[in-house]
Amino acid sequence: MELSQLSQGVLLAQQAAEPLSPNGKIALAVTIVIFLTLQFRRAVAIDLLFLGGLVLVTLAGVLDSEQALAGFSSRAVVMIAALFAASAGLRTTGALDWIGNWLLGSATTERGALVRLAAAVVPSSAFVLNTPLVAMMAPVVVDWCRRRGISPSRLLIPLSYLTILGGVCTLIGTSTTLVINGKLTAMQAEGTYPQAVAARIGELEFFEITAAGVPLALVGVTYLLLFAPRRLPDRTELIEQFGERRREYLVEMHVEMRCPLIGKTVQNAGLRNLPGLFLIEIGRDSETITPVTPQDFIRSGDRLVFTGVVTTIADLERIPGLVPAADTTFETVPAERTRRQLTEAVLSRTSPLIGLTVREADFRKRYNAAIVAVHRNGERLTNKVGSIRLEPGDTLLLQTRYEFVDSHRNSHEFYLVSHVGDTTARRHDRALLASLLFLGLILWLTICSLWPGILPWGNVMSARIHAIAAVSIVLAMIVTRCLTTSDARSAIDLQVLLTIGAALGVGEALDRSGAARWLATSLVNGSATLGINPRWEPWVLLAVVYLVSQLFTETITNLAVATIMIPVSVSVAVVGGYDPRPFIIAVTLAASLSFVTPIGYQTNLMVMGPGGYQPRDYWRAGWPLATLITITAVTLIPWLWPFTPQ
Repeated sequence: MELSQLSQGVLLAQQAAEPLSPNGKIALAVTIVIFLTLQFRRAVAIDLLFLGGLVLVTLAGVLDSEQALAGFSSRAVVMIAALFAASAGLRTTGALDWIGNWLLGSATTERGALVRLAAAVVPSSAFVLNTPLVAMMAPVVVDWCRRRGISPSRLLIPLSYLTILGGVCTLIGTSTTLVINGKLTAMQAEGTYPQAVAARIGELEFFEITAAGVPLALVGVTYLLLFAPRRLPDRTELIEQFGERRREYLVEMHVEMRCPLIGKTVQNAGLRNLPGLFLIEIGRDSETITPVTPQDFIRSGDRLVFTGVVTTIADLERIPGLVPAADTTFETVPAERTRRQLTEAVLSRTSPLIGLTVREADFRKRYNAAIVAVHRNGERLTNKVGSIRLEPGDTLLLQTRYEFVDSHRNSHEFYLVSHVGDTTARRHDRALLASLLFLGLILWLTICSLWPGILPWGNVMSARIHAIAAVSIVLAMIVTRCLTTSDARSAIDLQVLLTIGAALGVGEALDRSGAARWLATSLVNGSATLGINPRWEPWVLLAVVYLVSQLFTETITNLAVATIMIPVSVSVAVVGGYDPRPFIIAVTLAASLSFVTPIGYQTNLMVMGPGGYQPRDYWRAGWPLATLITITAVTLIPWLWPFTPQ
């Protein structure tokens, strides 16, 4: 293809920058205010800020009400909500606990955990949409951090960045490439471009961006492993929020025949790595093993006596086949255990339990509850839990129904009754089923992306079925009792959904008002007036297109950039007489690689709350990475996709 063929119709395609309309000025001003507020006001609620911006552009007439609210019903918002619920199904069944133990279990340091995450997450993100990966892995990382006494702020931004880097290695790694492919198809069908140009703006192939995506991912992983830890915050207050109380309980656990710890040493079973927990003895038939060494083996029927903090005792309860032995009424049937939770209760002087042993108390008959562990005023109890004689002021850790707290909050038998954080039991009998359903979702999405319409019946294999597929899997989890309806509702992070929906509306305002196109065209035209050597002109234009796309991605959303900048990039190539392909690739990468702000990509928003991050944390950790990626991309793209096609 000759350069002259690409230049055909250049004068017709070239468009001068029109003056910015009043609506465009309003949309641009609102976007700038949102961006500046995010950077300099730490306490601002990000969802309310975007909602406020959306209301302003709507009241000013930039958008009508349907356009303003369209973002909240977008497939991206519905899919993210469904993925939150689906990941909750993995969590409540204990599947995430297994994944965490397999991936991070033997990691003892922050760097070791980061290396393991990089090795697993980047390849996975190339074939799995990065949003469900973060929804699945964030709870695993937070749980590992709690066990190790490390702030999750040290690992959650890297987790998001790793999924973003892996997402540009194939077509289906990120939703941005799917949106761009749809836009390219629509542009090609319009028939407004010369035939030579139309042939170069077809859909991206499955591995087309791999040649650039893999080197960029390697550059990013190197930065995250070597330099990012120095720039990440250490929110030590998050460790305190884990709820790890220094109140030590005595708990006795019975090893049932189905327990996976049987045959393992104490060290290999992971019972030496739980924070705030100490295994003081093992009871085996008539024998008592104390002190316990890391090399002692665990056998069926053993009674393990621990002293530890409440959250770690909750971790013990989540291990299949390991149940508290203090009270024989403890619920062991998985379906029934999920209807109960851990509760703390302090015995009053008038309690009828005073003077009775734990075994004699018969808590199930009196209160429909079971005693799990006992704490006594900082005194380390060393008896068998079942034989402890209860005294006023003793704190009991109980397995109760949800209504127990409300029923006994004002009872004269207890000084204090309170729930213990997120300590719901796991449905281990449904873990395999929940995992298969989630893997089925990933397979479904992959087939829909690679071979849309392979099944002619209905819309089962439609390329646009992603959100409905995710909702279907959530419903399947609920029907198969992997997930309760209340757990599904509570798992959905409303703040994230409101922020994404409102941000899509603000991006729509920039697009419809002409502000985005005016800004992009002005910047491109400005670069043409600098008197640059013709030899370097395509490089400069490519860099401008990449940087403008990157700026929009960081300040608006990646999906908005995909629809705004692809037509602009093709116009730039046609006007200059260059092949559109490198410019399309530049927009694709820039719109998929967001590191500097939390609003540029959904995964950055998803880790913001659990990591306790402020917008400035993304700037500090992300700008060196964004700079490295930009330099690498702008250098690499023309080498892989020449400005003049061969």
